[in-house]
Amino acid sequence: MKFRLLAVLAIVASLLSGCGYNQIQINDEGVNSAWSEVLNQYKRRADLVPNLVSIVQGYAAHEKDVLTRVTEARANVAGLKATPELVNDETAFAKFQKAQGELSGALSRLLVVAENYPQLKADAGFRDLQAQIEGTENRIAVARNRYIKSVQTYNITVRTFPNNLTAMMFGYKTKANFAVDDEKAVSTAPKIDFVAPKPATK
Repeated sequence: MKFRLLAVLAIVASLLSGCGYNQIQINDEGVNSAWSEVLNQYKRRADLVPNLVSIVQGYAAHEKDVLTRVTEARANVAGLKATPELVNDETAFAKFQKAQGELSGALSRLLVVAENYPQLKADAGFRDLQAQIEGTENRIAVARNRYIKSVQTYNITVRTFPNNLTAMMFGYKTKANFAVDDEKAVSTAPKIDFVAPKPATK
């Protein structure tokens, strides 16, 4: 009896492997891993925002509109439930991407405003945060690019024959991906280059 059960299990395992089940699992885990890294980098950036706003506010308190937009954009990002299941919900994923895009835009405007304040640019704390944000933007770009490629691989797997039959049988569907006009733009972080002013020569 045990021998028959083992034989049946071996046949089922062989069939599942042959119809792409194992490959779907591997690619699904690849997407989950890539998504976790995207979330880690976005969280790191969000954690830097309050300190950045605080420093800029110390030198440019009257730039309330820009400061408010950054704070609100950060709050919107923090209010989203960024779970692994988000990649299976196209609407929720689009909302997440929109919120992150708004924070990116608000941060860019804040850093442009900072250009008008030489004392702020000379502040060591500001320069350190600027370097951290620049590094995080680079890591976000790399993580997003890896996620895009992982999702492409997974989606191809569940849409091509005979894997698509297995995917339909077990309920695996294509996953949401970042919408970009130019994939090269995803892998290139925005340049943030603030240089402290040179001391005036007498």
